[in-house]
Amino acid sequence: MPKKNKIQKSKKVIVKKISPKKVFIKNQVFKTNNAGASIRQSDKKGKQKEFFKYTLLRGMHDILPREEKYWRPFRDNAVKLADHFLYRQIETPVLEDANLFIRSVGKGTDIVDKEMYIFEDRDGKKVCLRPEMTASVVRAYIMHGLWSLPQPLKLWYWAPMFRHDRPQAGRYRQFTQFGCEVFGSDDPAVDSELILMAYNFFVDLGLPVQIKINSIGATEERNKYISALVEYYRGKRSYLCDDCKKRLNKNPLRLLDCKQEQCKPIKDEAPQILEWLESESKGHFMKVLEYLDELAIPYALDHTLVRGLDYYNRTVFEIYPAVDGEMNTQGALGGGGRYDPLIEQMGGHPSFGSGFSIGVERAAQYLKQACEQQICALPKAECNVYVAQLGDQARRNALKLINNIRNSGLKIDYNLTKNSLKVQLDSANGLKVPYTLILGQKEVIDHTVIIRDMESGVQEIVEQSKIAKIIAHKLEKIDLKKKR
Repeated sequence: MPKKNKIQKSKKVIVKKISPKKVFIKNQVFKTNNAGASIRQSDKKGKQKEFFKYTLLRGMHDILPREEKYWRPFRDNAVKLADHFLYRQIETPVLEDANLFIRSVGKGTDIVDKEMYIFEDRDGKKVCLRPEMTASVVRAYIMHGLWSLPQPLKLWYWAPMFRHDRPQAGRYRQFTQFGCEVFGSDDPAVDSELILMAYNFFVDLGLPVQIKINSIGATEERNKYISALVEYYRGKRSYLCDDCKKRLNKNPLRLLDCKQEQCKPIKDEAPQILEWLESESKGHFMKVLEYLDELAIPYALDHTLVRGLDYYNRTVFEIYPAVDGEMNTQGALGGGGRYDPLIEQMGGHPSFGSGFSIGVERAAQYLKQACEQQICALPKAECNVYVAQLGDQARRNALKLINNIRNSGLKIDYNLTKNSLKVQLDSANGLKVPYTLILGQKEVIDHTVIIRDMESGVQEIVEQSKIAKIIAHKLEKIDLKKKR
């Protein structure tokens, strides 16, 4: 049997830990655990080295540059919507007292019973990574006396949340939410404004969505309804899934939130809460619907819609993708509603509250699918000017020029690592920019720059100090030609 030579021996690799995930090292595949595998590998001299290859924890994800283009439009749109409707941004800590959510979200909900990241810190205090934002914002509202400011107080956020949920498409254990909260008013116009903002969050990017909406009434009305619901479901107990059998005693309203097929026929025939609403709650709900009709927002009444948290009352709604005019109910993109009892329940002055949140991961996934199916297109990242340079001195001057005109509103592209003018002009052509600014040694000495018209090839020399004004004037002429 032939002996292995030294080179073959030096390539031997020993993997200490093995699990389903894979790591690629120099065209070889090794299985690792979630955190990574300890790997020993011999170098050319036969000396062994130990190193780690790390992988993501289960349920976590990286947002790579190729995916950022589907996130950026939503972030930009969130800021525009918040500014237009006069909302002010709020940020709260990721780490909160665990009892904040146990008390507000409620025992018996999936978030508290199954999904919260709870642990003791070094002081022995029970803390958690926030699973949702409303309770945190209400805590800040009470703690900092925001109720003393002119009401209604309108706040918005864009922040990470954490739930130890089963990972699936568009759902991760760390996820980002865009949301809005309004305090201090029970006017139906507030509910309608929130629904309008959630609707525009998608429609502004060309994504068709529809709204599911319901009213779950005030606390007293809901308690009467729950008694009737329990009586109905007890007669169907043997047909229920295991989770619903538990909910029947712990949190009956959550029976209507069940997604299991075996429970669907029972849920569809369940008593409808609208029959238990009194005139005030019915009137409030009808006014919300009148606003939506006036705004021409497509919606569907759903008597089984209750949302998954204990603090909701009156108006509740969810947002779903709309495919060919029909609602796709496989997964909600977001939702919200009114939570008037929550502020007093958490120790604050009695007040009103309502809001919504949208899962950005699911929204980005929907945008990507819509772009692939040509339902909509990503906003074009237009570039007005390309800056090209020749030589080290010109490169330094180019960076200074780029910095000097950055507040002019011009959208610039450049690559200071390229030395060839031809390569840089090819890049400018690829970007379809109308003008390229060219800097060489002579231009640096003269404090000038060459403006090259990329369509005609005509060049002119201008002073660097006037470049922003001259380019802006040229772009205005181009816009006028397009309008004609």
